Amino acid sequence: MPELQRLRADHAPALLAFERENRAYFAASVPDRGDAYFTEFAARHAALLAEQETGACHFHVLVGGDGEIVGRVNLVDVAGGSAELGYRVARSAARQGLATSAVEKVCLLAATEYGLTSLRASTTRDNPGSEAVLARTGFVPAGDTELDGRPGVAYSLDLTALRTRAGAVSGRRYTA
Repeated sequence: MPELQRLRADHAPALLAFERENRAYFAASVPDRGDAYFTEFAARHAALLAEQETGACHFHVLVGGDGEIVGRVNLVDVAGGSAELGYRVARSAARQGLATSAVEKVCLLAATEYGLTSLRASTTRDNPGSEAVLARTGFVPAGDTELDGRPGVAYSLDLTALRTRAGAVSGRRYTA
């Protein structure tokens, strides 16, 4: 089972390979990152790490046994106790429960380590896999939205109950 790790500088080569190898797969369900993302990857990666240091974002990767990255789960736009959740899993690792497991772990981190009280997420209506992950992890529909010109659904998750439940289980806290 891949390990959830907080994004670090040494993840850069594997993360770039993950994004390149899965670009077409991801673009079928989420907006494409564009060519600049790949040509300016090193600078962008450094900027993300700097932003993470401020607490405005929390980036995570799923790292397999041989060091390859098979997924990522991000919390962005952290403010006022809330953040936006985003995630993606490699085509080769899809349909194995990895997205659900990773989202669950990041939600727990959001509640217990990052001090957040709620999360937001969204997906296009033609992405039933993502809708299922959000439903399995406790997100509830919060209204319609549009993503890159495509109809979508916005979701929300109240982390208060998760924080209370995590605090009640003595000595069993997940840390990345």
